[in-house]
Amino acid sequence: MTRTRGNVASEESDSYAAESETGFLDLGSGVGLVVANMVGAGVFLSAGFMAQELSAAWILAAWGIGAFLAMAGARTYAEAALLIPRSGGEYRYLSELLHPAVGYLAGWASLLVGFSAPMAISAFGAAAFAFAVFGHGDARLGAAALIAVLTLFHAVGFRTSKWTQNGLVVIKGLLILAFVALGLSLGDNQWPSWTPASDPSSFALPFATGLFFVAYAFSGWNAAAYAAEEFRAPRRDVPRAMLIGCALVGIAYLLVNWILVANINPERARIVFEYEEARVTLGHLVAKDFLGDAGSNVMSIGIAAIMISSTSAMLLVGPRVYAEMARDGFLPSLLRGKPGAPPRASVILQGTLAIALLYLHTIGELLRNVAGILVLFSALVAVGLFRVRRYKPNLQNPRPPALIAAAIYAGSSVWMLYNAFKTQTGLIPWIAAASGAALLAYVLTPKKAS
Repeated sequence: MTRTRGNVASEESDSYAAESETGFLDLGSGVGLVVANMVGAGVFLSAGFMAQELSAAWILAAWGIGAFLAMAGARTYAEAALLIPRSGGEYRYLSELLHPAVGYLAGWASLLVGFSAPMAISAFGAAAFAFAVFGHGDARLGAAALIAVLTLFHAVGFRTSKWTQNGLVVIKGLLILAFVALGLSLGDNQWPSWTPASDPSSFALPFATGLFFVAYAFSGWNAAAYAAEEFRAPRRDVPRAMLIGCALVGIAYLLVNWILVANINPERARIVFEYEEARVTLGHLVAKDFLGDAGSNVMSIGIAAIMISSTSAMLLVGPRVYAEMARDGFLPSLLRGKPGAPPRASVILQGTLAIALLYLHTIGELLRNVAGILVLFSALVAVGLFRVRRYKPNLQNPRPPALIAAAIYAGSSVWMLYNAFKTQTGLIPWIAAASGAALLAYVLTPKKAS
């Protein structure tokens, strides 16, 4: 009997569904995973930089557009997750949709930059904010200790990993809700009357630059895709987790930024330029206005908790990429892990790399490099969906709404990358060197996968 294209996709989906019967994640955990990956300190900083050249209306517009583009990206990945219900995120999708070499490149980017660097950034921020309240200390040493503890939790077992992450997400959600409630009840809710600190000669470039960092603040909406096979029902819950989580964060970000632009003018917002040294965000200014010094301390503790949650979430999903690469023979089999247990060696590897990055690079360098990499590979996944109809007969055709979302996301990503490369020319040789090294490794790596 001849198998049709739909039969093949259906049988593959059935087999993956059977593999996921031991999954430990459900829809609620998936939404929490997405929220935890997305929400960090960036939402309390970006408006301060943008207010120097953009009005309140354009700042809010940038966050609204950022939410729309993130939802377009989530819709794109939701379709990819339906077609390819396996763990690995960009590594798996690009290997299937474009070429294994591109997926391999994305996998190495995830290992070296995509997860390890944001983990280092978040852990460093958590330690710095905690020390700002409880006493001085070495932020890098504190961050390294935090990563080591979380690595232990996520390596022990699925149950410990799940409940550690779920508990941190609940704390993060309550903190964001408390900040919004405080701002809406005690803050100024009149339309802002301030004007930008400077009038740029060209509006497009500062808006594009602001949108680029807004996009980084929204990054993480694809978190569930990295651990798809850890879900009990991956084809049902992974797409829903990305869409619901992204929508919730988009609403929260708009509310938070409304509170910030309504209560802080550009002159006060310049405090964000001292963030690396002073560890003060716009959220601190608002909280101090309402509650005094106690409010500022509570904000520091809250942001520390938010960043601990982000660090934990990345430590949960990132190692699933390396486990998939090991399954395909591109990394040592030790990293694959054993059935019914977390990929412990991959968890330890990512924790170790994150600690190394703390001491090898400044936090500013990590942030600049990560943003471009994240946008680049997610855009390639969107492009890959357009190749399915002609080049991937074993997969079902993507639905029209998904292709529309993919076109929007890919087009906006190209525009943002173009403007980022104009203002940060160091990104080009950095990405080219990293890509060349990874592709050389791909050519030299024995292919063990079928």
